[in-house]
Amino acid sequence: MKHDLVIDRRALLRAAGAGALGLGAAGLLPAWAHSGSHGLASKQAATLSGEDLALTVDYNAFIVDGRTGHHAITVNGTIPGPLLRLREGQNFRMAVTNRLREDTSIHWHGLILPFQMDGVPGVSFPGIRPGETFVYEFPIVQAGTYWYHSHSGLQEQQGHYGPIVIDPAGPDPVAYDREHVIVLSDWSFMHPHMIMARLKQEGHFFNRQQQTLARTLSGRNPLSAEERNMFAQMRMDPSDIADVSAAGYTLLVNGHSPDENWTGLFRPGERVRLRIINAAAMTIFNVRIPGLPMTVVNTDGLDVRPVEVDELQITVAETFDVIVQPSEDRAFNLIAESVDRAGMARATLAPRLGMSVAPPPLRPRPTLSMRDMGMADHGAHGGHGGHGNMNMRDRSLVPPNVKVGVGVDMIAPSPVDRTGDPGIGLDDVDHRVLTYRDLVSLEPNPDRREPSRSVEVHLTGNMERFMWSFDGQQFSENPEPIRFERDERVRVTLVNNTMMAHPIHLHGHFFEVVNGHAPHQPRKHTVNVLPGGTLTFDLTADAPGDWAFHCHLLFHMHAGMMRVVTVRPLDGDVA
Repeated sequence: MKHDLVIDRRALLRAAGAGALGLGAAGLLPAWAHSGSHGLASKQAATLSGEDLALTVDYNAFIVDGRTGHHAITVNGTIPGPLLRLREGQNFRMAVTNRLREDTSIHWHGLILPFQMDGVPGVSFPGIRPGETFVYEFPIVQAGTYWYHSHSGLQEQQGHYGPIVIDPAGPDPVAYDREHVIVLSDWSFMHPHMIMARLKQEGHFFNRQQQTLARTLSGRNPLSAEERNMFAQMRMDPSDIADVSAAGYTLLVNGHSPDENWTGLFRPGERVRLRIINAAAMTIFNVRIPGLPMTVVNTDGLDVRPVEVDELQITVAETFDVIVQPSEDRAFNLIAESVDRAGMARATLAPRLGMSVAPPPLRPRPTLSMRDMGMADHGAHGGHGGHGNMNMRDRSLVPPNVKVGVGVDMIAPSPVDRTGDPGIGLDDVDHRVLTYRDLVSLEPNPDRREPSRSVEVHLTGNMERFMWSFDGQQFSENPEPIRFERDERVRVTLVNNTMMAHPIHLHGHFFEVVNGHAPHQPRKHTVNVLPGGTLTFDLTADAPGDWAFHCHLLFHMHAGMMRVVTVRPLDGDVA
């Protein structure tokens, strides 16, 4: 059901004028992200709108909890960078100046554009050299919540990211009175090159929650003796869920730590739209607002039929828009718990600044299961044969398109479609959790043709050596591109042969997640593929050019989990 756009602009502007910057002075933050900012109607200078814009990428210091990080990379001097507020149908022209001592870039995550403007060095353009300015220019052909970030080196981990909101050309089908952009991210005082070095030296260097004999003897180990033995034979730890946990990160909301407590205001009874962006380098978040249900209305920028939940898992690079309607004159916690429950980002929604409520404690940490090992049918793969399958002693399980070598330490023997699963650690909570099968596109899928062929892509890796790949080939090995004919309709199945979730992102396209709701399957550009699971999507390869296709866990991409998708012919080519 469509609703008319309902926004009290004058009331929002009055509220914006009454707001205080609060804790924002403690660090480099754009005005829209200051504690107590009133959504995006405040029209502060750090919100950029129009058709001829400019951004500068530079080094700066970033202060969190009174501690200064000196390796930060900022956009227009802030982390997160300025909000870009655009409108569907406008022309976008952005001059990006590089003040760094190294090349940089900006990728417009989720935007449909010519591939030369996509911002991936070595794939779609050469990058922006120190001291140079590159002008991006393309039409805005969509609406929704998106974001931008560097695609150069590990700069994204250093703060090079920011939000985008594109207003629709016509009426918005989502009714709301007020909105807040919620940028989730992870900050480390350790330089990202050092993080990468530590991970290469020891894959679970940052895991401070490993299984111990004391935990087992105390009854705090939820695994059976058989499961513990299986993990031991595979030299894997069932608590190894996140590569970099709270031991290496401060988790942020709009650049604020939990103690700094970013606050978004509301009036009781208002419909508040939260545009949630996971701009983290490595952290998958479980988001909930205790005492306040969330109605999901949009994902990855595209509208879905409203579905009410109490919690959702948002993987790296996804966006979810939710509507909340607090009726009480009190504060609510917005909790974004890391997937391994080692830490949380936290903010407050409140009628007035200064109101807060104590955050809940971290929930018990989850552990991986037989299902996460790709052994959904435990009975069929139990015993020593099942153990051997998992650690690559039996090559009969290896798919023909997977290159086996030191970079592949396991093949899931019985992966299953996990689009109906809520995500790691959320199977047994006592409230409603979003799954991909709950998502139904508001509009019918634009291309209803049956796929003409199928492609299977295996997500592979060696966790111990921190090597990651597609089909057993790292990007540094210069694998053949994945080729599609222009306008070809293809069914792609992602098979996760590892015991970690992987957010997989395809540039320049939307695809339909096959979840049983055709012709209203949700269209996305980033999907979370759960451990030992599969996820299938239908793609219309309608964007000619060369496009990055990769895991959006930054260090996984950097370690090799990336390919190029090439769509031909280009405009002007002879078919």
